[in-house]
Amino acid sequence: MSLTERICKKGHHYFKSSDCPTCPICEAERKSEVGIFAALSAPARRALENNRITSLEDLAQYSEKEILSFHGMGKASLPVLRKLLSDHGVSFKD
Repeated sequence: MSLTERICKKGHHYFKSSDCPTCPICEAERKSEVGIFAALSAPARRALENNRITSLEDLAQYSEKEILSFHGMGKASLPVLRKLLSDHGVSFKD
């Protein structure tokens, strides 16, 4: 496994072995900004954010299959998302 040094837009230096562009330093600084999707893993939250899903109403416009196709979203996140939607009287698109 080869690590590549990278520099984010904020100037943080970090090393990564994958193509993932996320700066771990910036991600640690953002932990307080997770909102309604706080129960999700960081990759799953970023997957929603990268697809401009910032509310349950946005989320309800997608099917489970579409959500799983997002980079960073895994099957373990679906029960959490289903419960969030259900608790607010909405569901995934069929």
